[in-house]
This record gives sequence, structure tokens and C-alpha cells, in this order.
Amino acid sequence: QKMAPIATSREEFDEIPTVVGIFSAFGLVFTVSLFAWICCQRKSSKSNKTPPYKFVHVLKGVDIYPENLSSKKKFGADDKNEVKNKLAVPKNSLHLDLEKRDLNGNFPKTNLKGGSPPDLENVTPKLLSEGEKEGVSPDSLKSSTSLSSEEKQEKLGTLFFSLEYNFEKKTFVVNIKEARGLPAMDEQSMTSDPYIKMTILPEKKHKVKTRVLRKTLDPAFDETFTFYGIPYTQIQELALHFTILSFDRFSRDDIIGEVLIPLAGIELSDGKILMNREIIKRNVRKSSGRGELLISLCYQSTTNTLTVVVLKARHLPKSDVSGLSDPYVKVNLYHAKKRISKKKTHVKKCTPNAVFNELFVFDIPCEGLEEISVEFLVLDSERGSRNEVIGRLVLEAAAEGTGGEHWKEICDYPRRQIAKWHMLCDG
Repeated sequence: QKMAPIATSREEFDEIPTVVGIFSAFGLVFTVSLFAWICCQRKSSKSNKTPPYKFVHVLKGVDIYPENLSSKKKFGADDKNEVKNKLAVPKNSLHLDLEKRDLNGNFPKTNLKGGSPPDLENVTPKLLSEGEKEGVSPDSLKSSTSLSSEEKQEKLGTLFFSLEYNFEKKTFVVNIKEARGLPAMDEQSMTSDPYIKMTILPEKKHKVKTRVLRKTLDPAFDETFTFYGIPYTQIQELALHFTILSFDRFSRDDIIGEVLIPLAGIELSDGKILMNREIIKRNVRKSSGRGELLISLCYQSTTNTLTVVVLKARHLPKSDVSGLSDPYVKVNLYHAKKRISKKKTHVKKCTPNAVFNELFVFDIPCEGLEEISVEFLVLDSERGSRNEVIGRLVLEAAAEGTGGEHWKEICDYPRRQIAKWHMLCDG
């Protein structure tokens, strides 16, 4: 009588693992399915979200980013119908006939002898109205108004471009169309290899550039840059800075000139605006000097090493009208006037008074410092182009002023870290 319940309980105990296994399998399948569904939802939400402050680069009417805009109106399309409907410009005033271009994408020079078409000048808005003059600085007015007598003698050409704001996508569109009458920067071939860099001021966060067109003084770029995430209310506070350069394969690129366009007073609510501006000489704002650099040196005679600490820089001049520099320091070690080692600091963004605090140790290949010299180059970091030298400093036995005094002290007092401020000279 007592054995029957025991057998029944054993059967029920054997069924429990089977039930637990079934429930575990269903739970695992449900968990994997839920995880996959969450991943798909996150991926779809990220693809639909427009990244802020990104730009679309349209080259000759081909939209390369983002792909979901390809089905809609493209920013680099033919301007003929838009100009006719919105601005009532004659057909031949600004239409770019792509079939008549050469291999570089340029127009025949026979169409450019007459200078800027009068119809295009009539389309250009009056930027220097009474309301705009109050919000624009004197330096901005100087670069955007008529040229001085010296600048008129040396004409640097004309830049043609257009501005537009797309309210539906909240995008700011800049189309760099062409430049005419550029000077020849290559004395041998009497031509140039021009390209254009554009920066949105005052933040300098958005820096773009066109492609290089070879051997031409009348380049037709026709490149469109579209910036996302810029609200229309902020447009009035911005300014466009164009730098026209000529590419040089073997040295620093030649700067032809610049154009500064304050956007205060420009009304973009009516559609695309066609503009042209004379290219002027680069307005380098020179301060009382090139700035100062605080350097600490220590010569270890036992290990035959030289410790260089780049501490600070102060009173660095503004590189150009685009605002403050992005400085960094390049350190070169020379032995018998031959460079044997080089180092560089990190870049400090938008500051005339940079703090580096970076230490470098150089091995000296000879005894003593008689044939050793250290060169410091303070440069302005420019993305996508060769960096401009802000100032230069050389420390050696033959150096004059504070450079020679500093060098003599580290030779007289080895194993002692000695710091001094030095004035920078032109690079």
C-alpha cells in the first residue's frame, strides 16, 4: 500500500526537466527575436536621422551624399530654368554650357574677353544698404567694397558664386561657379593651377575646398556645397571667406587673393541669389610682432641628450581675416646645418595664447653643442592644404639676442632646466 505513491511521485519528478527544457527553449527563441527586433529599430532610426552640420558636395551636378536625396531636386542642377523663373535673367547671362568646356571643365576664352556680363551685375543684390552697413565691421566693408587705387592697378580677377537656403531640408547651399581673369602664378608657363578654399565664419568649423584645375586663368568649378543643421535665423550672423590659391607641387601653394562676404542683410527667402565679387589681396593683420614662444632647455652632458620643452605661445597674430589661428609648433634639430631629427606638438584650436607643455628628448650625435642648433616653427594648421608659418625661432651658439643668451646658459649650466621667452621672427 505504501509503494504506489512513491512510484507516482517518481514519474512526476522525471517529467519536470522536460517541461523546464521546453520553457527554456521558448524563452531563448523569444529573447533572440526581441534583441534582433531592437537592433533593426535602432538601425532604421539612425539611418533616418539627418546628421547636424554635415555638408553635401555636388560636383558638376552629381549628388554623392546622401543617397536619399537623389530622387528629389538636386542642388547642382542646371541653373537656366531657375534663373529664368526667379530672377528673370536673360538666357545667355549665366547659363553654363557644359558641351563647350575643355578637358579641365573651362569655357573658351573668346567668351570671356568682354569681362563680367552686365546682366549678371544687375542680378547681384545690394549688399551695402544702410541697414547692412551698421552690422558689418570696417574690415569687412573694406574687403567687400570698391578696390583701392593700388589694388585696381593689380587686378586679381572676379569670383562668381550663388547662395541659397532650402527651408524644407534646413540646408545652406553655396555654389562656387567660376573665377575669371586670375593672374599667372607660374612665371614659366604664365598660367596657374587654381583652386578655392571656403570657410564659414566665425566658428571656422566648416572648411571645404574645390578640386584643382590645371593650367587655366579662368577656371569653371561649378561645385556645390550643402551644409546641414544651420538654422535660417543664424545665417545673418555668419560670413563666407573664400581663399583663391594656385597649387604648387614642390612648395607651399601660392595665395592669389581672397573674398569676404558677410551674410548680414542678404535675404535668401526669395530663392537663389547670384553674386560676383572682385578678388582682393590677402589682408594679413600684422600685430606688433609675430608673437612670443616660451621654451625650456636642458643639456645632459653625461647622456649627451638635449631636452626641449615647448611651454607656451602668446600674442600670436591672426593669420588672415578668417580669425584666430590654430597654432602648433614644429621642432627641428640640426647638426652641422643638416636636419637630423624633427618633432611637433599638438594643434591648439582658435587661440593666440596657446599652452602646449610638451617635452621632447633629442640624442646629440657629437660631444658638446657647438655644431647643434634647434629651430622652432609656429604654424597655423589648415585642413586640406599646406600650413602657413606664423613665426620662427632658432637657438644656437651663433644666435643673436635672447636665443644666443639662452644657448650659452644651457652650455654653462648642464643638467639644469632653463626657460626663457623668445620673440618670433618672420618665417
